[in-house]
Amino acid sequence: MDAAELDYDLPAELIAQQPARVRDDSRLLVFDRATGEVRHAGMRDLPAELPPGTLTVVNDSRVVPARIAIERPRGEVLLLEHVGGDEWEALARPTRRLRPGQRFATGSGELELLAHLGEGRWRVRLDGEPAGAVPLPPYITTPLADPSRYQTVYARESGSAAAPTAGLHFTPELLGLLDTERVTLHVGLDTFRPLQEPRVEDHVIHGERYEVTGEAWQRISLAEQVLAVGTTTVRVLETVARAGPGSGRTELFVTPGFDFRRVDHLLTNFHLPRSTLLALVMAFAGVEETRRLYELAIEERYRFYSFGDAMLIL
Repeated sequence: MDAAELDYDLPAELIAQQPARVRDDSRLLVFDRATGEVRHAGMRDLPAELPPGTLTVVNDSRVVPARIAIERPRGEVLLLEHVGGDEWEALARPTRRLRPGQRFATGSGELELLAHLGEGRWRVRLDGEPAGAVPLPPYITTPLADPSRYQTVYARESGSAAAPTAGLHFTPELLGLLDTERVTLHVGLDTFRPLQEPRVEDHVIHGERYEVTGEAWQRISLAEQVLAVGTTTVRVLETVARAGPGSGRTELFVTPGFDFRRVDHLLTNFHLPRSTLLALVMAFAGVEETRRLYELAIEERYRFYSFGDAMLIL
């Protein structure tokens, strides 16, 4: 697949800069793959839209306060993944002006650059727990008044460099109307990184840590139908469905032509062009169908990206 097939034009004003006033105020575009029908609904309609017997699976990873400002040179370090002890993998800028051994004061102590790993990635040492700012994506330029709005209400296991954003639409009350199960995948570098190759399949995806308990997988494997909340949840479920272990790292890259073995329905936000996330949605809904849905969403003025509206693919 040519990476250019993942391009589309989005008016800048449709990039949501703030979350909805109430989490489940978001709009919901519903696409039924079996009939081709498209409906315009709201997140509160989700329970009624799902077939009976559907198990809703969410990613309960918690976002780390990972964006740490540095001085001399002025820039920032974005923590991506805890790799053991006091060491992390991170993105740092301005990379060309940084050198191993440099140390910077943080709110919790000191951060030291240990080794440059390429592509702006560094191995760093951090004193104490991360105490930086919310790692909002660069396309969100408006300050976030309430940092908790970049966490899901069910976030539990700390480790993500970005929120699993399809889950931001849920309130405790909405969750209470659904039969739910949890998995964990800590969101990492590929959320920030556009496709690097002209052919989609040639892109090398970075592994991300995940965990599914035995009890959770038993429920998931026996469910009549499974709704995956977000692309991260899809990657966990389809990794384990391919005889993957209950915990580890997944490098599963879902592209058009993929054989889905456990995900029956998908709830997802509207994603950036040339992203691995959009490639996954196209694999699930169909390439032309996804293009048509995105064109419709733009025409109907849906809100896009992390704080935007959602799409349910049945």
